[in-house]
Amino acid sequence: MDSSSLHPPYTVFFDLETTGLDASCDMVQLAAVSGGHTFNLFMVPRRPMQPGASRVTGFSVRRHRLFLHHRPVLTSSLREALVSFITFLRMLARPLLVGHNIRRFDCHVLTRALDEFGLRSDFQKEVSGFVDTLPLARKLLKDSGLKSFKQENLVKTLLGVSYAAHNALEDVQALQKLYWALKPSANQIQQHIFTLDSLATAAVNQVSVRPSLCEHFSKALDITKEERAEEHLDV
Repeated sequence: MDSSSLHPPYTVFFDLETTGLDASCDMVQLAAVSGGHTFNLFMVPRRPMQPGASRVTGFSVRRHRLFLHHRPVLTSSLREALVSFITFLRMLARPLLVGHNIRRFDCHVLTRALDEFGLRSDFQKEVSGFVDTLPLARKLLKDSGLKSFKQENLVKTLLGVSYAAHNALEDVQALQKLYWALKPSANQIQQHIFTLDSLATAAVNQVSVRPSLCEHFSKALDITKEERAEEHLDV
């Protein structure tokens, strides 16, 4: 199904893989999908891969080269990846960005990277907002009896399939299918939209969020990325 058919103009599903869950972690993969449009870039991180993160995602770094499951992958610099992502979004006419559990982790990592290169303003011009499918799914499925709302479990329950989680591209492809299975209404989507600016304001009012990430870091490595939100992580 074309993502523009139900909720124009476009919906872009995105995800990050990182060196860990600490507040200063680096991106190693940035992926997005919208209908048949796909974006997927890898970066050599400037910080070491945390052993647990490497074990979960399959990423490792040796001699300044990035490997995925022991195979080298082509990489871009972080700035090149961000500029390319902004260009990708520009082609889709200010889309809505959707991700699972992005409000507590991915958006913060992305914002920090954009600010580092002075790209936040350029980025914000190309998007209409964000939607986190974790709270959205919890609301839509509140009477379903589900106890876990991590993405893998939702995909298995609603779509009856498993997929290679912890690879950002696989995650966003699965999330796109999950989103259309959830069938959120325009009003339900609108209730969950937030922006980087509103996120920054919320962070100022909840200073305890970042310390909690570090406190739960070791525990999070043994569960899926989406589960981290339920543990006050992903974040």
